[in-house]
Amino acid sequence: MPKSVDHVKAAMGYMYKLSSHGKVWMKSLIMSGNGCTVFDSHGEIIYRMDNYDCRRNDRVYLMDARGEVLLTVVRKKFSFTGHWEGYRSIGSKLEKGKPWFRVRKTCNILRDFPCQVTVSCHENETDSFKILASARRNSACKIVDREGRLVAEVYLKKAPSGELLGDDVLTLVVEPFVDHSLVMGLVTVYNMIKRKI
Repeated sequence: MPKSVDHVKAAMGYMYKLSSHGKVWMKSLIMSGNGCTVFDSHGEIIYRMDNYDCRRNDRVYLMDARGEVLLTVVRKKFSFTGHWEGYRSIGSKLEKGKPWFRVRKTCNILRDFPCQVTVSCHENETDSFKILASARRNSACKIVDREGRLVAEVYLKKAPSGELLGDDVLTLVVEPFVDHSLVMGLVTVYNMIKRKI
């Protein structure tokens, strides 16, 4: 996220050599939309999420600052426990083939381990992650790998005085060498589960 940090090109998006910080504003830039906006440490927009329809949340788009769709998250119908799939996008079209990642909600969203996430990053590689819910009913969460190591965290942002800025302003921290587009895809799913998007 920060411009001063060296980065290496990932399959999609970027992975940084140092941990990076951003701000998540749980508001859409589209008047009729329902989503959120992510800013870097310089206050510039780096990602947008939107479903363009406040009445439904079965399809959400992750876009870069220029509005190019990077990822489309789709909620699968007729799933009792909840099932979401993330597809890389080429322009406005979904990349053909199997989804880049799948998310299955395995228990109550208010418990410690609300989601089991299986991510297929490459043809012959599968990584497992978990999304840990915040105790409060907001968009804060942690993403950990199969060993329990922190991958990314979203938590309520505080003012310099220590006062919380509200439930719709959060800080995003991504650990080094983690694909930001993957993190944003999982954050998107989490907010779909919480019905924030």
